[in-house]
Amino acid sequence: MTESIIQVKDFRKTYGDFVAVDGISFDVKEGEIFGLLGPNGAGKTSTLESLEGLRDLNGGSMRVAGIDPTKEQPKLRNLIGVQLQSGGLPETFTPDEAMKFFCAYHDVAPRFDLLDRMGLEGKRKTQYHELSTGLQRRLALALAVAHQPKVLFLDEPTAGLDVPSRVELHEMMRELQAAGTTIILATHDMAEAEEMSDRVAIMLSGKLVTIGTPMEITAKGAGLTKVSVRTKNSSLSNSGANFPAVNQHTQKEDYDVYFSTDIGPTVSAIIAHVEAQNDTLIDLRVERPSLEDRFLEIATSGGTK
Repeated sequence: MTESIIQVKDFRKTYGDFVAVDGISFDVKEGEIFGLLGPNGAGKTSTLESLEGLRDLNGGSMRVAGIDPTKEQPKLRNLIGVQLQSGGLPETFTPDEAMKFFCAYHDVAPRFDLLDRMGLEGKRKTQYHELSTGLQRRLALALAVAHQPKVLFLDEPTAGLDVPSRVELHEMMRELQAAGTTIILATHDMAEAEEMSDRVAIMLSGKLVTIGTPMEITAKGAGLTKVSVRTKNSSLSNSGANFPAVNQHTQKEDYDVYFSTDIGPTVSAIIAHVEAQNDTLIDLRVERPSLEDRFLEIATSGGTK
């Protein structure tokens, strides 16, 4: 069984009388991509910054690769990489200068090849404030991984990125994971979390309300599965047929769309009906509830579902 590289136990973080994180516990396995999800104010940033050694704990304990991040920052700095939402670089820094600076801090040779890979080959002498938001995000990622950290923290990594940049970032994440890097992904992009994460944890109001694989979390929901059907002669559209386990039927363009609580009986009955009408099935699509659907369900219920 893969060992845990991050352990969080009864972690509590307060700011005056405000409780930002209220006694959460979770482990992250070595080499996995772990999604940390939640609305603004849920406590994600406080949790990440504490794991990164930037904030003290008000209760509980944390370990990152066996290190206490609040007491052993010098040991921690070469084990972790951090890509923040905002880079925080001096405006006049160029990508080349930033890479030299960060690599000197970690005592490794500059990785200019990462700048080229992230699409900065023609901008390496351009000052930071002149870079587009997307290029600033690419630079931040290149700097975060230049020293080959064991644990990589990504905070909204694809914010402001175009589609090719998102694809490149996801490819790099998979390569890093294949090489053994553990990745903590904090994102508001539920599709990204569902696609990239091995497991996710959802936080609400400082509490951890659920944790598991995206499939496990969506399977626990009350969401309906959408079945979209298109036939040659549109035999479903005006038939008035009632199919088992269907809660709702709508029409969209050339499709009849059914929302089902149990897709097996629903799909079987639809196909049988189409065949009985001597119609031809052109397209049938089954879409299970997404992680975003489940997240909204949890958020709306306050974490009680």
